[in-house]
Amino acid sequence: MPRYCGHRAGAKALRRIMRVCADLGIPYLTVFAFSTENWRRPQDEVDALMTLIIEFAQSEREELREKNIRVVPIGDLSSLPSDTQESITRLAEDTQAGDRLTLMVAINYGGRAELVQATRDIAQAAAAGDIDPMGVDEEVLAAHLYTHPYPDPDLLIRSGGEWRLSNFLLFQLAYAEIYCTDTLWPDFGPEQLHQALAAYRHRKRRFGAAPSDER
Repeated sequence: MPRYCGHRAGAKALRRIMRVCADLGIPYLTVFAFSTENWRRPQDEVDALMTLIIEFAQSEREELREKNIRVVPIGDLSSLPSDTQESITRLAEDTQAGDRLTLMVAINYGGRAELVQATRDIAQAAAAGDIDPMGVDEEVLAAHLYTHPYPDPDLLIRSGGEWRLSNFLLFQLAYAEIYCTDTLWPDFGPEQLHQALAAYRHRKRRFGAAPSDER
């Protein structure tokens, strides 16, 4: 089957997962919709993905508002086709009052590109005298990332049998727990999400430290 069929099935998986997350009281869900590297894919596939984003924004708008789900796009939206850019921006505006679940959708996003852009912004602020270069720390850098002011992820779920970050949230995932599954994203559903959450509950999160009873 054509690749776009898989992408459409993946959009259905997103609908399932965001509903479950909202029901479970999970406050944040971030999904990788389109990376900066995806522009190198065949043009017909890129066009299909841009169209799918528009369709998602239009078809899910009312349900997202009814379920109090806020959509926050992260990435360089300025490089998207105008109709795609307008549709995702409008969806973000129409759902900004949602306080049940924040759905961050990474579109034209790359972790390295994000860090480069943040570095440029900080450098410009330093050159203008607004920031003391010696005062730049992790908090300052984090404040210039696309994900500001939202918290770092606690859990990264990697589907499809892949074991790499794929340039996703490189700074923010420093202490996230990683869960990999062979299940392809279009087949990912509530059962697989509950399995990932169950595995997460058994992890010991130390953030570089050690419990007082360990030597």
